[in-house]
Amino acid sequence: MQYRQLGHAGPQVSEIGFGGWALGGQWGRQDDADSIAALHRAIDLGVNLIDTAAGYGEGRSEKVIAEVVKQRSEKLFIATKTPPAEGPWPPSPYCAWQDRYSANYLRENVEQRLRNLQTERIDLLQLHTWTRAWNDDPQPLLVLRKLCEEGKIGMIGISTPEQDQNCVIQLMRDGLVDCVQVIFNLFDQEPAAQLLPVAAETGTGVIVRVALDEGMLAGKYTAEDRFAEDDFRHQYFAGDRLQRSVDRVTAIDSDMQRFGLRDYSQADLAIKFSLTATGVSSVITGIRSAEQAEQNAAVSDKPAIPDTLLHLLRRHNWRRGVWYAGK
Repeated sequence: MQYRQLGHAGPQVSEIGFGGWALGGQWGRQDDADSIAALHRAIDLGVNLIDTAAGYGEGRSEKVIAEVVKQRSEKLFIATKTPPAEGPWPPSPYCAWQDRYSANYLRENVEQRLRNLQTERIDLLQLHTWTRAWNDDPQPLLVLRKLCEEGKIGMIGISTPEQDQNCVIQLMRDGLVDCVQVIFNLFDQEPAAQLLPVAAETGTGVIVRVALDEGMLAGKYTAEDRFAEDDFRHQYFAGDRLQRSVDRVTAIDSDMQRFGLRDYSQADLAIKFSLTATGVSSVITGIRSAEQAEQNAAVSDKPAIPDTLLHLLRRHNWRRGVWYAGK
């Protein structure tokens, strides 16, 4: 496992992070025993960044992670997320921060995160979404900074809204966030235009999520696959989206085969591609079994993607918008 610094002031974190969404049970049935085995195996392999959220099973993911962390002697970096109070997701341009991230709400929510994680200090607290409407009066971030001063939080971050990832650029330049969590993958390469260079310029840590496009870029789905209604992928790949995605993954596989990358699976290529982006500290991958932990952790030590292939892969950037919110 290779390590990178998380921004200019953060710790060394593993290039491959552990994504804890599936541990909450929203990606199909998940036994806690399997989650615990996955966490232990990932840590054994050098993974030290674990990412979760309040919304992952209403705290279930956090609690499972806390139980494992208590059993380990390694220094682990735990990141979690606080969602906004009830209202539209992502926040509407007309939402007031006072209604979604008030000081009292944030303090109460952070206390719940501390209880679930069984800790006195959260290494990285991320607001789970944001709106550009609050950039000129970012009071929620000032509340989090106060919590940092009180010793309850180590670093402050924002998990970008898919609809407007660039909304964090001003915040990075204003020094209001220590880290951003962004979507960057073979299909969604827009952050390379400005967001990632600004993060590097300002020394802001970058954690990449959705490197496998909810599993699609791992090459494991066919157009005939179906997902249960309580599975996130049921909505994400609704209508003709599954077929359209499969066709594009086939084209990516053709590029990979031309270069004879025998040591790479399609999932390996997708994860490694995200790791090559400017300023990226870690790529969190969804892990729900010990086998997946082994597969994903191994990508860190695989050889670099050849430059000629890397440039060729840029053609797969897909301007589809936030397709699961509409067409």
